[in-house]
Amino acid sequence: METVPHIARLIDLKKMLRQKSFFLFGPRQTGKSWLIRETLADYRLYNLLNNETYLTLSRSLSHLREECGSADRFVIIDEIQKLPALLDEIHLLIEERGIHFLLTGSSARKLRRGGTNLLGGRARVKYLHPFSIQELKEQFDLEYALNRGLLPAIYFSEEADEDLKAYVGTYLKEEIAAEGLTRNVPAFSRFLEIAALCNGQLINFTKISNDAQVARTTVHEYFQILKDTLIAYEVPAWRKSKKRKAIGTSKFYLFDVGVARSLQNRGQVRKGSPEFGEMFETYVFHELKTYADYHGLDEICFWRSISGYEVDFVLDRKIAIEVKASKTVGKDDLKGLKALKEEKSFQKYLLICFEEETRHVDGIEVLPWKTFLERLWKGNFIKKA
Repeated sequence: METVPHIARLIDLKKMLRQKSFFLFGPRQTGKSWLIRETLADYRLYNLLNNETYLTLSRSLSHLREECGSADRFVIIDEIQKLPALLDEIHLLIEERGIHFLLTGSSARKLRRGGTNLLGGRARVKYLHPFSIQELKEQFDLEYALNRGLLPAIYFSEEADEDLKAYVGTYLKEEIAAEGLTRNVPAFSRFLEIAALCNGQLINFTKISNDAQVARTTVHEYFQILKDTLIAYEVPAWRKSKKRKAIGTSKFYLFDVGVARSLQNRGQVRKGSPEFGEMFETYVFHELKTYADYHGLDEICFWRSISGYEVDFVLDRKIAIEVKASKTVGKDDLKGLKALKEEKSFQKYLLICFEEETRHVDGIEVLPWKTFLERLWKGNFIKKA
């Protein structure tokens, strides 16, 4: 893989660590270790991917307490899920010595399975996502991003397709098999390819069960693994509409458009193709999810009525957002937002598209996608944290 240029990330680890201990979770290769090296190089670090460090601490958990002295106000433990038992020692050091810990990992699943409660509220939980347009700025290219995704090393790679295939293989090998999340890796691999084809769609457990040749209960378990390892997100339905009854089935999005394309075995995505529209929607979800997590907003939802009206996203239960990969928005494109607007439940109704100018139609704001993202990241719509 190519060397990743210095891109300032939106998460300020030093500021967060001064306030309180916290877990920093994120899929593999989102840049957790890089961010630590760049911003926290002076702090005590235990990398559990280092075999010697892992063996030393696993043989004697108290070794951590013995090494952390009065000068250690901040301590970092990378890949904490590899040694969940260490959390008891960490808990003790937080209580007795007031040390603030940064604990990173790609999954909280193993920690929870180990019976831990993530330090019982003594540590916050934060998430690191792949690059956003706000981080890449002038180095962002939409068509580029839709094809290779936004994982740092892959976005800047000269062999992005090969790196994406290797990423999927590494995930299956290291995250799933090595962590013992499922015994049947071939079945999970089949499921993963089928699930990728359902990206951005309603989750149909029965159909996926039939296509992947595994039990329906197993499909539920596999989806939970995807969510716990942050490879996919479940987007629940907003069900409070009164004029039109809403469905309750959730939608599902993979965390990265490049990973989604690779798992679907698709070729290059070009403007004007149906695949472009699907990937563009997934990309917009990524920006919304990243913004929501970095600013402490409520979960992202979507709305679909039983009669077929639909709005792609509801942000922080305040803003309804429809996404269209078209240069010209017609009346049919506005139907979902108009139907939802009758509920009088949201502050803003936005349609994101490829038109060149902002305009207003019956209380709905039609926005060029770049304008929307600029305003989103400036906090023009919602800003909490």
